Amino acid sequence: MRYKISVQVLAAQDSFFLARRPRKDSPHTTLAYQRDLAGVNALLASALQVDVTELDVRDLTGANLRMAFGVFADTHAKSSVLRAWSTWNQFLTFCVAEDLLAGNPMGAVARPKTPPLVPKPLRGEDTPEQLLSAAAEGARKGRDPWPERDVLVLALGLVAGLRSAEMRTLTLASIVGRPGEQRLHVRGKGNRDRSIPIESPMERIITAYLESCRRRFPQGRFDRDSSLLRDRHGEPIGRGGLEYLVKSCFRWAGLHDRVPTGANLHALRHTFATRLAEDGASASEIMALLGHASLATSQNYIEATARERRAAVAANRTYRALNAMES
Repeated sequence: MRYKISVQVLAAQDSFFLARRPRKDSPHTTLAYQRDLAGVNALLASALQVDVTELDVRDLTGANLRMAFGVFADTHAKSSVLRAWSTWNQFLTFCVAEDLLAGNPMGAVARPKTPPLVPKPLRGEDTPEQLLSAAAEGARKGRDPWPERDVLVLALGLVAGLRSAEMRTLTLASIVGRPGEQRLHVRGKGNRDRSIPIESPMERIITAYLESCRRRFPQGRFDRDSSLLRDRHGEPIGRGGLEYLVKSCFRWAGLHDRVPTGANLHALRHTFATRLAEDGASASEIMALLGHASLATSQNYIEATARERRAAVAANRTYRALNAMES
């Protein structure tokens, strides 16, 4: 591969992020991209025995990148390797568009196959209802119990299907519409906006939570741009705090054994989608409500639900009697 001009890799990456600014990536997405680029930068520099600041686009050959990704894969999970591959592919595609490279060398770098989506809803038919009831009754006995907030967070996952980042970016202005016809305006993954209808019970949960906020923080700011979800100090709740809140709700409700491994907050979203599929929602309806980028992702919930139904039928003990009759 022949390179058109010589440019430092770090400078090219700075230009890459500058070009992405109109996309309005979330801070979480930007940090993930920066980590993926920096991690492979370090491996390239180590192999070439130069400082990272000395890396040049001429060093980004297929052979060098294969070597770096091979070392990267030794210490990272398949999902991390796949994400880093995608990040570098986007960066190098940008380099080609800017005439920094004659072609994208990532075609020479192997990548893991994209694993199929396996929905991870909460186990147990009545688990969501038990979880909400326990939270409303104040089962979570933390340092500063706040059942109104616990119920709202759980409901945002279970009846609105929100991701963690989507919950944390909600403001008071995200709640739009007249009473009885309200909806949540959500800025989702990939900056895709969507509107999720909420029913009267959810409106009451939001109202009760906001009233509790005003009691707790009488001097607090409650204008339309204020964050909806807050920590016990009245500040916008962070990613770790939100994850801990949900995890402790499971534990205090005695339902931690019904949560798929590694799911926690995301299990609420998967439960929402799975119940939609079970109740007959189409893939396009699920796609619109969950903010999926691909219809195939939404279709996975319908297919998974069909498999689970067949497995449940096959487990019927009467089938054993039918098998015995055939033999």
